[in-house]
Amino acid sequence: MILKRFNSKIILNFASVNLKQIINMKKIGYLSVLIIFLFISCNGTTDGEKGNTSLKSSANITDGGSKKSESSNGIPEYLTEKTFKLKVMDYEKNPRQWVFAGDKPAIVDFYADWCRPCRMIAPILEELAVEYEGKINIYKVDTEAQRELAAVFGITSLPTVLFIPMQGKPSSQKGALPKESYKKIIDEFLLKTPSTSIN
Repeated sequence: MILKRFNSKIILNFASVNLKQIINMKKIGYLSVLIIFLFISCNGTTDGEKGNTSLKSSANITDGGSKKSESSNGIPEYLTEKTFKLKVMDYEKNPRQWVFAGDKPAIVDFYADWCRPCRMIAPILEELAVEYEGKINIYKVDTEAQRELAAVFGITSLPTVLFIPMQGKPSSQKGALPKESYKKIIDEFLLKTPSTSIN
């Protein structure tokens, strides 16, 4: 009988050690998944002051001005609510219908400084602004500073990039894409001229 108690005690201790190890492994697994999710996602918490403040360093920041003003020197232009209404669309005058106010196709990047994928596509958009200078306008809207614009367009995920052709309705893309994908969208959607068939 003493032997049985001894064996059952060993078995119970062994079982409790394994159970504790399994619980700790699950906690580590859940924690790892949570950490990975927070690093990848922009819909998590913000870094506040730790955000990338260099995003606006090389771009034009406008606060109004002429409707015909455009991105200069192939640099994306940061828009406020006022300049958005002048250069892209006045959603207060046309709440039910898309009426593009621009003179060339445009890309509007809705971003936030704390958003990691937003910081990843910022240099891509700057390169595209240089490559397609004079053909398209590239604008940026800081969703933290321009909350009304983000709400009007239902921006729930960052980055959200709005592609606006001269005719027709705009199209949007959520998330970061490689440069080649943006070039393909520009060439095939924004700059594509309507084909005329000869009968």
